[in-house]
Amino acid sequence: QVQLEESGGGSVQAGGSLRLSCAASGFTLGTYCMGWFRQAAGKEREEVARISAAGGTSYTDSVKGRFTISRDIAKNALNLQMNSLMPEDTAMYYCAVGRRYICGGTMNYWGQGTQVTVSS
Repeated sequence: QVQLEESGGGSVQAGGSLRLSCAASGFTLGTYCMGWFRQAAGKEREEVARISAAGGTSYTDSVKGRFTISRDIAKNALNLQMNSLMPEDTAMYYCAVGRRYICGGTMNYWGQGTQVTVSS
């Protein structure tokens, strides 16, 4: 059974940092496409970052140079290091898993989310 559990959210002032983690179970994270998504109040969910089984990464333009997605294969966990946070980064952040080996298209499983709030 695939399970994803996010942690690390919280409240921070603009310019601060947070590190999100996603504990995965029921599958081997390192062989799947993984991603972080977010949804702000009143807005559609958007993709923040994605990492392929081979380790290739992609980011939405608004977070490039500030956020870093990574994996801890030993812990079967996905991370998102968020630096230079801005109020517009405020959202619920979700971890998701897609297809095995191939990165693209929709994600198949989602976590419950962790709230990130950035104050000015």
